[in-house]
Amino acid sequence: MQIKIVFSSEKDIIIPIHYNSLVQAFIYNNIDDELASFLHDRGYQVNNRVFKLFTFSRILNRGKKEGRHFNFGNKIQLIVASPIEEFCKSIANHMLQSDSLYIGQSDIRVDQIQIIPYQVNREEIVVETLSPIVTYSTLYKADGSRYTLYFTPDESDFSRIVSENLVRKYNAFYNDDISLDEVIEIVPDGQYKQSITYYKDFLVKGISGRFILRGDMRLLQMGVDTGFGSKNSQGYGCVKLL
Repeated sequence: MQIKIVFSSEKDIIIPIHYNSLVQAFIYNNIDDELASFLHDRGYQVNNRVFKLFTFSRILNRGKKEGRHFNFGNKIQLIVASPIEEFCKSIANHMLQSDSLYIGQSDIRVDQIQIIPYQVNREEIVVETLSPIVTYSTLYKADGSRYTLYFTPDESDFSRIVSENLVRKYNAFYNDDISLDEVIEIVPDGQYKQSITYYKDFLVKGISGRFILRGDMRLLQMGVDTGFGSKNSQGYGCVKLL
C-alpha cells in the first residue's frame, strides 16, 4: 500500500539537499513508538538478513537550490509505502491527529492524505521510480578493507540482486520459503540515469527511470509495496505503478 501525503507551511520549507535520513527520522517519529522500535531495532528477519519493509519517495515537488539546501516553497508531497497494515494505519493516524509537525527545522501540517492501493494482477508491470533503485555488492580489497560496487541495468547482477532481495523480503514478511532461484526480470523502458545521493555521510549510487518487470506477481507486489533493490527504508527503490 502507498500513502501520498501533502504538507504545507506558512513559511518556505527548507530542507538539506541530501535529506533521506531526515525524512526517515520523520517517519519513525510519526508512527507508534512500539512499532518504530520494532522496525528500527529488529525488523523482519530471514537468514540473518533484516528488512524494515517500508520505503519512501523523493520529495515530489521541485525545489530551488539555495546553497546546501532546497527551498520547496510552502508545499511538499511525499509518498510512503509498506505492506505492513499497522504501519500504514499508524502513520496516517499520526499525521491526521497532529496539528504541527517538524521536518528538519520546518514547521509543517498535513493538507491531504491519499491511499493508493496498487494491486499487481499480471506477471508484467511497468513502473517509474520515485526514488532511485540501488543494487550493490560489498567486496574486499587485498588489504582487507571493504568497498561497495554498485550495478546498473546493463549488468546481469542488477536483476539478480533485485530478484534475490524481493524473495528474501517476501519470505521474511510472510514466513514463506520461495526459492532464491525465482527470477524477476527488470529492464529499462527507455533511458535511465544514475542518481548520486548521500545517506548521512555515505555516498549511494542508484538508478532512476522507467522499468519493465516480469515475474511472480507476489514478488512484484512486494516490490511495489516495499521498494525494489536495497536500502528501501533509507528512501530508495520507491516506484509508481503505471
